[in-house]
Amino acid sequence: MAELFNMPLLGQSMEEGTVVRWYKSEGDAVRKGESLLEVMTDKANMDVEATADGVLRKILVGPDQTVDVNTPIAIIGDAVEPLDHLLGGISGAATPQMEAPRVFLPVTPPSTASHEARESAQSPVFSPRARRLADEHRIPAAALAGCGSGPGGRIIERDVYNYLDRQRALGSQIDATTPFPEERSPRVTPLAARMAGEHGIDLTELAAGLPGSRIMADDVRRRVQEPAVSAQAAPGDGPAIAEVIPLRGLKKLVAENVTRSRQTAPHVTLNTEVDMSEASALFEKLRPEIQRSHNTKLTYTDLLVKACARALADHSLCNAALIGDEIRVYADRNIGVAVATDASLIVPVVKNADRKTLGEISVELKGLVERCRTGRQGADDLAGGTFTITNLGAFGIDTFDPIIVPPQSCILGVGRIAEKAVVVAGQVVPRKMMSLSLSFDHRVLDGAPAARFLQRLRELLESPVLIFV
Repeated sequence: MAELFNMPLLGQSMEEGTVVRWYKSEGDAVRKGESLLEVMTDKANMDVEATADGVLRKILVGPDQTVDVNTPIAIIGDAVEPLDHLLGGISGAATPQMEAPRVFLPVTPPSTASHEARESAQSPVFSPRARRLADEHRIPAAALAGCGSGPGGRIIERDVYNYLDRQRALGSQIDATTPFPEERSPRVTPLAARMAGEHGIDLTELAAGLPGSRIMADDVRRRVQEPAVSAQAAPGDGPAIAEVIPLRGLKKLVAENVTRSRQTAPHVTLNTEVDMSEASALFEKLRPEIQRSHNTKLTYTDLLVKACARALADHSLCNAALIGDEIRVYADRNIGVAVATDASLIVPVVKNADRKTLGEISVELKGLVERCRTGRQGADDLAGGTFTITNLGAFGIDTFDPIIVPPQSCILGVGRIAEKAVVVAGQVVPRKMMSLSLSFDHRVLDGAPAARFLQRLRELLESPVLIFV
């Protein structure tokens, strides 16, 4: 019997998903457990498996389209079974090529009369996260009416952030009395919209150069050809362009997240140096033992995960998050580790790191990194982080300014281990030194508690036997 295949919930914080690509075409046979499509969530791209055997009868949501969790995105059933009973019950399920991307152009704020009329209009429907964010910034519901990009015009979190960005660009103060700038969608032909999506063309920017007109496929073609023309431009016309890399997919998602983090969380970064001489000696002793007992190669990142989890037990505000008007201090110490992949940056999470042995952490982290780098990570691999480590020591970096992973309160940047001349007991001696850079959210904690955490972490690494006490 034919059944609807819905956008799955791929993480506790997921409200919507974007179809990246379908691995099957309409009419192809599918088997339960087989990868059916790739979906981009608010954390990463993930493969989604078929939930039943059958034939992919109908694709309801095409590539680059975003829908809420549990929205029907396909129909799987027998090859010849009628689908009228299912298609007739689906409202708002967009087929590929049906709906052009929705874009907005800020213009002059409306008059008081038009704003009052907007206030009296029917209140828009919000996703839970969008409602929390709007309440946090005291944005009236009527101010967001008509700007929802979710299914059926639903207001999602991204719409609220877009509103905040536009208000800042207009120099407005975000409060309950701020009128919402009137928006209009440029007219776009379906072919032009499809081509723009394929080439990563920003329709908002393109429409700005075509005021009041309809964007046609030829307009998109001209924009696509512009880089090639620029590369051959005569001297004085600007630098030649070697390559144009569209900002889209997971790379765009990460760009939006780090921008949002830097804009909303007041970052402060503390730097210190750690004498890793004793930790290095212990590391060399533990490495063969853990290789024998757990069949894994120990790394300094494994040791840092364990040390951070131990230090967080004494400094709880570094293991917290600001959500709405609440600072939530977590009992679990789940350490995220930033992993660079070909697509972008992903942060898998070692759950309850304080309760695991160093060998267990090493085995788990190796598996997480391998799944992320091969694109096989699951939703649970990325969920639940309370503190993050990003290690650039392998690239010869000493110190840097890491960006907090929202809504967490802290992230630790780790530099290289380098032999330096250090004064110890009045004598200049060579020691293995490593830099640590702790960025923290000043809304959650002040400099003193952040400094005490960093001090405690340094104590643990300089006397590494304490990590295991």
